[in-house]
Amino acid sequence: MTGLIGIILLLLLMFLLELPVGFAMAIVGFGGLVYLLTPAAALGTVGIEIWSTFSQYGLTVIPPFILMGQICFYSGVNKRLYDTAYTWLGRTRGGLAMATIVACAGFSAICGSNTATAATMTAVAFPEMKKYDYKPILSSAAVACGSTLGVVIPPSVVLIVYGIYTQQSIGKLFWGSLIPGLILTVLFCLTVYLICVFRPEMGPGGPRTTAIQKIKSIPGAFEMILLFALVMAGLYRGWYTPTEAGAAGAVLAILLALIRRNLTWKGFVAAIVDTLKVSCMIIVIVTGAVIFGRFLNVSGMPAQLAGWVAGLPVAPWVIIAVILIIYAIAGSVMDALGFLLVSIPIFFPVVVDKMGVDPIWFGVTLTLVTTMGAITPPVGISAYVVAGMDKEIPLGTVFKGVIWFIPAYVIAITLLVILPRVALFLPSYVR
Repeated sequence: MTGLIGIILLLLLMFLLELPVGFAMAIVGFGGLVYLLTPAAALGTVGIEIWSTFSQYGLTVIPPFILMGQICFYSGVNKRLYDTAYTWLGRTRGGLAMATIVACAGFSAICGSNTATAATMTAVAFPEMKKYDYKPILSSAAVACGSTLGVVIPPSVVLIVYGIYTQQSIGKLFWGSLIPGLILTVLFCLTVYLICVFRPEMGPGGPRTTAIQKIKSIPGAFEMILLFALVMAGLYRGWYTPTEAGAAGAVLAILLALIRRNLTWKGFVAAIVDTLKVSCMIIVIVTGAVIFGRFLNVSGMPAQLAGWVAGLPVAPWVIIAVILIIYAIAGSVMDALGFLLVSIPIFFPVVVDKMGVDPIWFGVTLTLVTTMGAITPPVGISAYVVAGMDKEIPLGTVFKGVIWFIPAYVIAITLLVILPRVALFLPSYVR
């Protein structure tokens, strides 16, 4: 009961007082520990938990990957990547929207952030789609939905934190999310194609490009391909740890930017500052989650819930379906990373320990489900970013457009549930 009251208080702090999720979890978690134990014992428990978490080598993986994405952002990788996708796909009906989604997928692979991808691709892609009379409802939805690929396609900060929090291999989580991320990208493009088949005015075809132009545009994707190959191949072959992979990617991103001379000193400083901001935000969230998770464990709620669920007279897939529905709903009202860290202490013992579900599959599936919340109301952070970047597009228009893409998420999630090997095939070959 104490654990349940704590969850209710957490939701009240976040939604009524609009307290950041990290601080809300820390306040409720510490208050709960004081109530269940004593003030001295609560302080000692919090100190031990925070020290044991942040003294781990694994957490150092976060800043290098964020820095790699920020360097690519400030050196214009996103613009060159979009130009390549635009040259190859722009001619077909709805091709500019498809090119935007493909460019979002590529930039996400080296950025790992929904909001950064949404902001940059809005600035890059919107002018072109306006030029060729794309309807705002399609162009805004393509950017908003494409930006959510940043959490699914590796390297993903959400998967990194999940791996650290649950003691799972980050390399295996990266490889496990690769195929689902590509499937979701294809489904998004197919959605655009179907929309433009039935409503051609939504996305007229762009100008014709020759084979020579297509070939000449390929170097625009060189940096993204090289960085992605360096990170994933090194993890697959066991050449370096995830932290070393992030550092290698960041260094290579800086070298490529210097070679091409498209990173200014001002841009470099901005990349460092943004890396510090994002890293500190994640650390605050993780700190709050550690305190709140410890409070839930002391309350006994996760263990009792796991025992209760394990004894239910229903098939395991029913329990999985209910949990995924909870994540889908919760992902639409709060930050994906925040809810994952709040809920993992509750559901992880139920699904993994009691039901024997593979933790890699569980992490990839939850990431896919909760990232859908980045485009659905009332939070829908990516939709807010897109609407905020272009004042001519109301927020309601963005939300109406993303409804067309929800079936793509449902199909991808269903495929993962029916065929777990989709997420487990590549990790089985990782050392």
